[in-house]
Amino acid sequence: MAEGILRQKILLHRLPWTVDSAGTGGWHVGESPDERAISVMKKMGVDISDHKARQFSVNDFSRFDHVYVMDSSNYLDVIRQAPGEYEKNKVDLIMNQLYEGQNMAVPDPYYGGMDDFMNVYHLLNKACDQLIERLMHENVG
Repeated sequence: MAEGILRQKILLHRLPWTVDSAGTGGWHVGESPDERAISVMKKMGVDISDHKARQFSVNDFSRFDHVYVMDSSNYLDVIRQAPGEYEKNKVDLIMNQLYEGQNMAVPDPYYGGMDDFMNVYHLLNKACDQLIERLMHENVG
């Protein structure tokens, strides 16, 4: 969901940025997003129906300037793969965009209903707005 939201915002702001998402485990590689996520995102004007899951790789540290994770478990999984401090410093929880330094997790909507997916959409949308704003200012200065 975060990838779809960020891609839409990057297009809207005409930014030359690349966004990709990946899981820390390989059990969903090649699968489409949860149907409920697809439905909520479509309702909000974002099509993620063609997204396919892939697994995070150590090569992602060289491909991306920033790595945002959804929860502390993902954070630890990604940090363990970092070759050094430089790469570790690229990793942060996405909710720190809204609640700086609080290391809050994005709630996992999987065992909930459509309202839970909509809640996650709204949280990620706000976090992505803050992220875009912060990175645009970083790139200017």
